[in-house]
Amino acid sequence: MVSLFIQVTVSLAQQKDTLAENMLAYQRSAGGWPKAVNNVKVDYMKPLSDVERKKIAADSLNTDATFDNKATSREIIYLTKAAKETGNSEYLTAAEKGISFILAAQYPNGGWPQYFPDKRFYRGQITYNDDAMVHTLNILQDISERKNGFDIFTPKFGRQAENAVDKAVECILATQIIVNGTLTAWCAQYDEQTMKPAKARAYEPPSLSGSESVGIVKFLIRLKNPSAKIKTAIKSAMDWFEAVKISGYKFELVRDAENDLTKPVVSAYPNSIIWARFYEIGTNKPFFSGRDGVKRYSVNEIDVERGGGYAWYGTWPAKLFAKDYPDWKKNYDN
Repeated sequence: MVSLFIQVTVSLAQQKDTLAENMLAYQRSAGGWPKAVNNVKVDYMKPLSDVERKKIAADSLNTDATFDNKATSREIIYLTKAAKETGNSEYLTAAEKGISFILAAQYPNGGWPQYFPDKRFYRGQITYNDDAMVHTLNILQDISERKNGFDIFTPKFGRQAENAVDKAVECILATQIIVNGTLTAWCAQYDEQTMKPAKARAYEPPSLSGSESVGIVKFLIRLKNPSAKIKTAIKSAMDWFEAVKISGYKFELVRDAENDLTKPVVSAYPNSIIWARFYEIGTNKPFFSGRDGVKRYSVNEIDVERGGGYAWYGTWPAKLFAKDYPDWKKNYDN
């Protein structure tokens, strides 16, 4: 009898996943998840006591659910996997609620805010920043294509997911910035009403983004049987990446232990190619802003805290050029 009891207990214990259990605690009643609570980043690896779990759950009506920094998409992906591995229906229910949250948060024009339902300030802008909108779209596209374990949701959400993606693609096409009659790339965020490039934080003014535009192109490239407009959008963005690349330099954030700060350093480096995070619309000049919001044309001219605390340059489009775009061209550039 004792051995049977132990066997049953172990079997039941295997139905729990520690990270998934913590995600259940943090899920907001609206269906999404916060990225931080009281300015402390959510850490699902941190063990929660019963008291802590109850306290977090009691705050479920908070309106701080977001798509920023992979919040909500990260949890849906993990819970879906955990549900399949453990058979725990609570994880599947939570993931379904998260997908419903994604669908509810989409604007009629096809975009997504950074936060929902709290859309104060820049939180309500259509947000490509840090690939927030792209992460949600990849989940919906996985549901539509029955990929990456999301086939389990296709019977319930398939049609809604397809419609949401169609609307989002129209938003993406409508927000691609035109300069002197030529399609270029995208800003990191847009006014949710006018769909015009907008400022978010003080150091994130309207611009052409060398980073967020990559995530958008990667998503467009994954679409099967792309329309002529989608093909043009992809090729135009790739032409822009080629035009604004910075050859022969590399970017590093170097720690200065003596002065306890991190410095941005751009230095000559043969055969290296980098791109700026922000390009000026109309001139394609890289620019930088500190917390004062003043546009400057050298990263060394902004305040030390922001200079060493932001990805001002990167190699984001490199993989597009090396593999994704050539592979796409073989199938669709005709």
